[in-house]
Amino acid sequence: MSRNTHRIAALVIACGLVGCVDMEKKAAPVAAASTAAPKPIRAQDDFYLYANGNWLAANEIPADRANWGGFAQLRDDATTQLRTVIEEAEGAGASGTADQRKIAGLYESYMNEARLDELGIKPIAPQLKAIDAIKSKKELPAVFAQFNEVGIATPYAVGINQDPKDPTRYIPTLYQSGLGLPDRDYYLKDDDAKLKDTRDKYVVHVAKMLTLAGVPDADAAAAKVLELETALARVQWTRVENRDPIRTYNKKSLAALDALTPGYAWKSWLTSARIAGKTDAVIVAQPSYLEGFAKTVEAMPLDAWKAYLKFRVVASCAPYLSKPFVDENFAFQGGVLAGTPTNLPRWKRAVGVVEGSMGQGLGKLYVAKYFPPENKARMDEMVRNILAAYKQSIDGLDWMSPATKKEAQAKLAKFDPKIAYPSKWRDYTALSIKRDDLLGNVMRARRVEYARNNAKLGKPIDRTEWGMTPQTVNAYYNRGRNEIVFPAAILQAPFFDLKADDATNYGAIGAVIGHEISHGFDDSGSQSDGDGRLRNWWTDEDRARFNAKTKALVAQYDAFEPLPGYHINGALTLGENIGDNSGIAIAYKAYKISLKGKPAAVIDGKTGDERFYTGFATIWRNKAREPALIGQLKSDPHSPGEWRTNGTLRNQPSFYEAFGVKPGDGMYLPPEQRVTIW
Repeated sequence: MSRNTHRIAALVIACGLVGCVDMEKKAAPVAAASTAAPKPIRAQDDFYLYANGNWLAANEIPADRANWGGFAQLRDDATTQLRTVIEEAEGAGASGTADQRKIAGLYESYMNEARLDELGIKPIAPQLKAIDAIKSKKELPAVFAQFNEVGIATPYAVGINQDPKDPTRYIPTLYQSGLGLPDRDYYLKDDDAKLKDTRDKYVVHVAKMLTLAGVPDADAAAAKVLELETALARVQWTRVENRDPIRTYNKKSLAALDALTPGYAWKSWLTSARIAGKTDAVIVAQPSYLEGFAKTVEAMPLDAWKAYLKFRVVASCAPYLSKPFVDENFAFQGGVLAGTPTNLPRWKRAVGVVEGSMGQGLGKLYVAKYFPPENKARMDEMVRNILAAYKQSIDGLDWMSPATKKEAQAKLAKFDPKIAYPSKWRDYTALSIKRDDLLGNVMRARRVEYARNNAKLGKPIDRTEWGMTPQTVNAYYNRGRNEIVFPAAILQAPFFDLKADDATNYGAIGAVIGHEISHGFDDSGSQSDGDGRLRNWWTDEDRARFNAKTKALVAQYDAFEPLPGYHINGALTLGENIGDNSGIAIAYKAYKISLKGKPAAVIDGKTGDERFYTGFATIWRNKAREPALIGQLKSDPHSPGEWRTNGTLRNQPSFYEAFGVKPGDGMYLPPEQRVTIW
């Protein structure tokens, strides 16, 4: 699905287990491990293959998937369950609830492919005509605002967030945006043959899409689109730079915003975005980018901007149009960028559209039918134990002073766990659904969501709000609210199993819980306090010791090379690597607490500690296609699954004890090189 503008905001305030809140374009963690296990692998040499070798040998990536593993399997299972929920809504007919009738109508509007083929280009004709009618670049700000409202990408996006330095209020935040390729490197790295090949194919794709849209001289228009996007890429901040909560906090009055980009009509944008009069300031995440963007507006001719806008319309709307648009969109997005041979079955894509438009409405029905209440009770207990283990761990740190420990404990005490589903469900009364108007349904859903977010301005913070649906197989930490959130769909095997013993569950979902708590204390989250306020609560000496540890972790992951010539970016993945490193360490301590002083049973020949670490490795099993893995290494803050396993465990002293890892073993790291943080 196309990225909705309102969801961009979550990228800087919430960190997920396998991605941030905006999950539509995020792949699950991947691994470049061998596809076969020809001989037994020693746990001491490669724990990822030891735990997952049989699975890797027995499983192939489905033809309609870019990657396959525990996350993808659960998402696929959830999709099947959601289809049942939707079919029950269809069966209820007029006697169903208002949400059920809307869900059924939305699903039907996607499944009616004949109607879409009959309409052809008509659903986007008004937008294309409006672009043709633009007479001056002075009109661009208003057009960008209108496109932001319906999730069509423009050179910048807006989100309504908590103010990081005043988390009691909402404020608009502006972010760089507008590229059609996954990362700026795809435009700027001429020395990378694979990225250059993708870029060349992108231009061909743009031309094909514009041809389908009836744009004359589509090849020339596509070249202008690439030129314009390359200009934007040159001034965009890197993903590593965007991880810094201090650098990306630039609060500006509306007058200062005008001064930043002389000649750009922000007043027009604010009015069209329906933000004017609701705020006296905005946060600019990347000020130098906005300066560069404004210069690009001046430098590029109007016809280039028109070509760019037309492609953005077609690219955003293609999944909801006739078959030629759908096929060409998939050929590039699924084929070139991810290496996926075939598109998902239409019914699965239809479920995805319902999720994207009425996610909580669907989630409410999903929870009622499929979520066992006892799972929530068991999770509550595990969260309590892991928070207790964190408390003990902070007290025992040998590198942190009492003053900083006091602040850390105060933050930990304010963590807000949310488990399974929200206490207050989203209201879809304002959403109008028509069974014969798929694109209209999607656009209306986006407008409703945009209005819902805009309405937050000037109101108290809604602490009941969730950034994920219950059917999402993921988890996240929200820095602004200091909360950890675990949707219902992740509370099942291999992450959580009521029938499994505590060792396995603490190694799996326990490490997930610990991971999300750790985001509150990673290199980024540690710069905010327990109230979500961006504030330095560290002594300079403690921060220096912490930075020395994180620097060593960056170096470890920089050395990993999942594909020849493609290394993990240790700085980009630092927050997630800290989450894995600290999460498993804390989960291990919590597991020991759960034993209450009693020895763990030996089950199937494995000790409790062996089952604990095997449970951890199992959740990261994954296979991926090469283009998808390259895309992850360039754009995703998560390391591939093989290195989330081995890279994490070789730093854990208790792992060495559990499996007798010694010098010369593949998993061995000299004690002085091991990184332990929390």
